[in-house]
Amino acid sequence: MSSPPPPEAWLRGPLPGITLALMPAAHALVQAREDIAAATAGAEEADLRVRPGGAASAGFHLRHLAGSLDRLLTYARGERLTPAQLAALRREGEPGEEAIGELTAQATAAIDRALDQLRRTPAAALGESRPVGRAALPATVIGLLAHASEHTSRHTGQLITTLKIVRGLGATSAP
Repeated sequence: MSSPPPPEAWLRGPLPGITLALMPAAHALVQAREDIAAATAGAEEADLRVRPGGAASAGFHLRHLAGSLDRLLTYARGERLTPAQLAALRREGEPGEEAIGELTAQATAAIDRALDQLRRTPAAALGESRPVGRAALPATVIGLLAHASEHTSRHTGQLITTLKIVRGLGATSAP
């Protein structure tokens, strides 16, 4: 007899070292990390590149999730994007040749870095202003961190749905 799955991350209590104001963002990131691992388990390499109905591929969601987290965390630290980050952004939409394990590891590592940054973010800094993008749009540290977790959750859900559709259709060849 198998044991029941653990409760969702937000029902497991506070995460050590995370300020209370950032706990929802941290819980969302932990849940995304677990959901990504479950969704990609058993996926085939070809599943990553299928675009069912023209939707974004599972590979895109993993690549974009990792890249966008990296960029949003950079802005939250008050830094500008590097040329390497901008080049990675341009490549996110390409089919890519990475293996599923590699993309999953990149996404997981990005989430782990985000959780580390949340632990290092003092509560007093949450209201600080941060410019975003070339247009220097106004944001705050807490706004960027909340959006980073929400955006990660959104793409995790799209990854799960895309993989379910691809598997359900038996569509393992890219159109």
